[in-house]
Amino acid sequence: QVQLTESGGGLQEAGGSLTLSCTTSGRTGIPYVVAWFRQAPEKERTLTAAISMNTDSTYYADSVKGRFTISRDNAKNTVYLQMDSLKVEDTAIYYCAAKTGSFSYAGVLSPKSYRNWGQGTQVTVSS
Repeated sequence: QVQLTESGGGLQEAGGSLTLSCTTSGRTGIPYVVAWFRQAPEKERTLTAAISMNTDSTYYADSVKGRFTISRDNAKNTVYLQMDSLKVEDTAIYYCAAKTGSFSYAGVLSPKSYRNWGQGTQVTVSS
């Protein structure tokens, strides 16, 4: 069983930056994938970025490419999402999710494939 805790959400103006953190605890499988999903009001939950915990593989949604960067620090059991050039459209609750399995671009997309989820952290971007 893995527990995930998100932090770093808050309020920013458009064009600003925020960094989200996802800290894991408990037993993890090998290989392992961690992802950031987001859900805006009246919209479905979608994948924002994902990262393999044992390879260099990453995924970014088209809407955040060039603006967001996902990274990891395995020694700290933490995954980060650096969000730059924020847009009002980025406003959402951001959830960290994790699952055991090899990284694949098709395999990271579905939220139903992730077993472990954090409680979410609110990101609000004002114009």
